[in-house]
Amino acid sequence: MIVRRNLRFIHILHYTWGQILYYILWSTVVVILHEYVDAVDFDIPSYTIAALGTALAIFLGFKNDHAYDRWWEARKIWGLMVNYSRAWTRQVTTLIMASKPEDADAVRELQKTMVYRHLAFVNTLRVFLRKKLSYNETPVTELVEEANTYKDARPFLFPNEYKEVISKDNPPNFLLQRQGEDLAYAFRKGWLSDYRMLKMEETLVDFNDIQGKSERIKNTPMPRQYTFFSRVFVVIHCTLLPMVFVADLGWKAIPVSVIVSFVFLALDMIGERTEDPFENRLEDTPMTALSLTIETNLREQLKEGKERFPEKYSAERGVVL
Repeated sequence: MIVRRNLRFIHILHYTWGQILYYILWSTVVVILHEYVDAVDFDIPSYTIAALGTALAIFLGFKNDHAYDRWWEARKIWGLMVNYSRAWTRQVTTLIMASKPEDADAVRELQKTMVYRHLAFVNTLRVFLRKKLSYNETPVTELVEEANTYKDARPFLFPNEYKEVISKDNPPNFLLQRQGEDLAYAFRKGWLSDYRMLKMEETLVDFNDIQGKSERIKNTPMPRQYTFFSRVFVVIHCTLLPMVFVADLGWKAIPVSVIVSFVFLALDMIGERTEDPFENRLEDTPMTALSLTIETNLREQLKEGKERFPEKYSAERGVVL
């Protein structure tokens, strides 16, 4: 997620240099043809481009509005992840209680295991969502190198459990299954009443919902006809611009056309870059930062020392991942 108020020009240029170069070259060609080739006459009425520009602006506004809705929903989903993670840890540490004094150490070990396994769930879900899909041609990594492995979950799992997790097709779902199995174990040992177990199971269902909602956004792209036709319409509009301006502006048509073209190009790219919030890109939901926030909160709830807390996440070049 970009947090810097002013965007870096190098980032803007990285994504737009090809289109801007096309607009500059095409505008220059149109002006040269108009000024030096008598047989060429660009007699295109200005109201033509005005009508097209109005329709395009409405189309891009509709697309960007729905793209932002997807991005904001993703952020709200991971906000719930933070809230429910705190609630889960509170339930684990207060509702699972030893029925016999000699069970106290075993209960504390189980509590720590279940909280740590939840931290593994958070980290595996983050990586699971950022894995590249076949239909997505955008590079997975653009600012920092995020390995497409589940190594961040390793410190929170037993070695044999970690090996089992990474062998699964859906590691986050498998970890939730293991949490449910531990709840059943605690119930059989008498450390959980049926009512308390039911309440904790409801929290696991909430985590299932968070994963399912995230997967829905990840696996269901915005209808591609919006992306395709918006790009086509922007190219058509920006190609016609210098042909309309050249009669009145002459050589000034080049900078004017490029500036107006850039505005429509930027609007199109904002929607395209916002519609998929789980691709490990600059504009994405900051799942890495949220994962570290969750880890800090949960370690504190376990009464671990601050030396065990992860390093605070700092924005790198105005971007939080």
